[in-house]
Amino acid sequence: MPAARRWTKNELFIALNLYHKLRFGQMHGRQPAIIDLAKKLGRSSSSLAMKLCNFASLDPALKLRGIKGLAGASKLDRTVWQEFHETPNESIPASEEELRKLFAVPSYGSIEVNPQEGIKIKKKSAPEITETLATVKQRRGQDYFREAVLNNFGGRCGITGLDLRELLIASHILPWRTHPQERLNVRNGLALSRLHDAAFDTGLIAFDESLRLILSPRLKKKISSSAIKTNFADFVGLALNLPDDAQLPEPQFLSVHRKAFGL
Repeated sequence: MPAARRWTKNELFIALNLYHKLRFGQMHGRQPAIIDLAKKLGRSSSSLAMKLCNFASLDPALKLRGIKGLAGASKLDRTVWQEFHETPNESIPASEEELRKLFAVPSYGSIEVNPQEGIKIKKKSAPEITETLATVKQRRGQDYFREAVLNNFGGRCGITGLDLRELLIASHILPWRTHPQERLNVRNGLALSRLHDAAFDTGLIAFDESLRLILSPRLKKKISSSAIKTNFADFVGLALNLPDDAQLPEPQFLSVHRKAFGL
């Protein structure tokens, strides 16, 4: 029997990108996104799923939840994991770019990791101006953050359950501009509809320490409006809806958001 092909550093780098866009319960060989990436890497889906579970054994967030992952992470696995997470603002956009190259995504296109449908390429109109490297790097990071956050929430708005990805936003709890160290942290993200993203961003709504929706005094004054009742008041006191194996938003970040708007 021929020896198993060793994983390269670049393959592991790309696999880590997918790792952070899936929840632990989705890391199996029948998962559509895993199947799609495995084909591009020239590997079996079971091999890639096993590698993701090896990474899970190195994940401190899973360890805190009592999830051990799969033993057998190699020295290279550990090295790539460490390098990936030491400088996320550099490594994550770079890994997103490598994923795009693997799937031959045009510079003006986008790539979507959808756990239900697999990895999809979406073409857009060619840009009229040339983007700088800094702009491209920022956009790659934003693309990664969007996919990771939406998938963490099961592809649904955490308040209403709306499941049309075109109408969902990966909202930053701590703003992108003022908290660069948390820009790509999935625990700094909420999957919200475009309406609720705007309300959260302007402090019209917030979430308490138990992730329950609270309204600002300004919004409460409008509660007699049927639109306000349907879209906001009906959800007051209900906790954000996330899958059981999702990473929960960081409570301290939500506290900072509340204090910023006096809620």
